[in-house]
Amino acid sequence: MKLSAELKAFSARLGHDFKRPELLIEAMTHASLSSPTRPDNQRLEFLGDRVLGLVIAEALLKADPDASEGMLAPRFNSLVRKETCARIAKTVLLGDALKLGRSEMMSGGRRKQALLGDAMEAVIAAVYLDAGFVAAQAMILKHWARHIENAETDARDAKTALQEWAQSRGMEPPQYLESGRAGPDHAPVFTIVASLQSGETATATASSKRQAQQAAATMLLAQLEASNDG
Repeated sequence: MKLSAELKAFSARLGHDFKRPELLIEAMTHASLSSPTRPDNQRLEFLGDRVLGLVIAEALLKADPDASEGMLAPRFNSLVRKETCARIAKTVLLGDALKLGRSEMMSGGRRKQALLGDAMEAVIAAVYLDAGFVAAQAMILKHWARHIENAETDARDAKTALQEWAQSRGMEPPQYLESGRAGPDHAPVFTIVASLQSGETATATASSKRQAQQAAATMLLAQLEASNDG
């Protein structure tokens, strides 16, 4: 099986030469173009999400050996969320080579964050299956490097971003409710529910209220973006 010119160019931008080109073809095929003989990328997306999570978790541990779980969680969420995957996809012009059905293509599918993010996760799985974990790890670290460096700032700004999102739509500021507290006094774990006037909510836990609020805001932003582009 041979790659099209568009997929060959994308493979070069990605920095991986596929020994099994059918994996890249599957990763770049949206459900709108799937058929019994042409599988879509949903199964690969499922796998790629897990590979990405493992690589990012390990990278964050190495980048900040003294960070607590509560500090790492919002950084992790900011790096594996669909928006970040979509940003990476845009840097390698993934949309130019994405295989879409006519209706999805006509509705701007090549620019939709949800489609780009899903396909980027599928591509990660394709690299993993084609060449193993080390190759997938190298590819991820190459394209996520700047985001990993800025993860602490991106995570810290989640509450501000969520508030701006709400205000731009004429809503009241997000609310943060402490719904639970566990653990001893010297090492508490807080559970915070972030909610919007429109009814959307997200729940997160961390070792401080501030960290839990940031993590909940990050998760809620990811939900909103997925809903908006889905």
